[in-house]
Amino acid sequence: SKDLKGAMEILIEKKRQKLSTVEKLDEHMDFASQLIFAQNRGDLTAENVNQCVLEMMIAAPDTLSVTLFFMLILIAEHPTVEEEMMREIETVMGKQELQS
Repeated sequence: SKDLKGAMEILIEKKRQKLSTVEKLDEHMDFASQLIFAQNRGDLTAENVNQCVLEMMIAAPDTLSVTLFFMLILIAEHPTVEEEMMREIETVMGKQELQS
């Protein structure tokens, strides 16, 4: 737990340093950046930021897999929606081959 917490602190500090040196801030604005700026404003503590980043790193794969699972079930249960999605993909992608 201490090792993971220390690793998070290092990653957040690297992100903080990167944010202080970028020319175009809007290209680097993500959730972690928002947390860092909230800490800078005094809205969050360093511990709050560390905990949020840690939870994103640990929880995201589980929540993403559950979300994708339910999304696929809903698509399978609604074939007209699936057809609309496929038409939109074909419109956007044209003849290009889909890639992951």
